[in-house]
Amino acid sequence: MARLSSSFAIAVTACLGGVTLLLGGCSKAPQAPDQAGICWHAVPMSDGTIKFNLLAKNQTSLEVCAAQLESMRLRFRGLGLTQKTMLGAYQGNYLFLQPEGVFTAKTYDGNRYLVLVRTGDGRLAKIGEMPLQ
Repeated sequence: MARLSSSFAIAVTACLGGVTLLLGGCSKAPQAPDQAGICWHAVPMSDGTIKFNLLAKNQTSLEVCAAQLESMRLRFRGLGLTQKTMLGAYQGNYLFLQPEGVFTAKTYDGNRYLVLVRTGDGRLAKIGEMPLQ
């Protein structure tokens, strides 16, 4: 009897694990493109998907891509748009440009981690690289 319930428990665990994997793949937001060195501007669509537009090729790091996105945001502001946030992607990571700085996450809805902070005059800087005054 113990052998039957042990086999049953293993089968149930395997089934639940499979269901979890299937449900995890049902997210509407796609994974960020993971091509090496390509910086993407991302636009959330009304149907819950995300459209990725090529912004720059041959980018050497996530920070350089974030700078490209910030430059694009500033050019848009020069045209009269008041957008304070922007979404992008670099090598499988989402980039979130916000007034506080640049955050990154592996998924659109995932935990975000601070990568770059804003200086007093609004520029972006790596954490800990600001000179002390």
